[in-house]
Amino acid sequence: MAIGTGDVAYARGFVADEKIPFPVLVDDDGAAARAAAVRVSSLVGLFHPRTWKPTRRTWQRGYRLHAAGERVTQLGASFVIAPGPNLLFAHLDRDSTDHAPVDALLGALPGTAGAAS
Repeated sequence: MAIGTGDVAYARGFVADEKIPFPVLVDDDGAAARAAAVRVSSLVGLFHPRTWKPTRRTWQRGYRLHAAGERVTQLGASFVIAPGPNLLFAHLDRDSTDHAPVDALLGALPGTAGAAS
């Protein structure tokens, strides 16, 4: 499951465009992001020079930005949460190009190699 920062219409378009095969919820007012202490960038921070190289690599791989939502400065985060109050993995993005490595996310899933016990 994922939680997005846009509104319902934006999420529907993103899910369709990216062929997301799992449920996507919407945090349109930012309450979930604030509760999880997810960072917010400045507009200047979104275009900081440290983001240029990763952004160029992403474009070279064929990925494109979707239409901007209302909270464009909301950074992302990745969590793996088990039943009960069990946080198995957390990554708070430092900038718009900093995302949790997929291998780290998958490794944190219960029943996979490298998962926390």
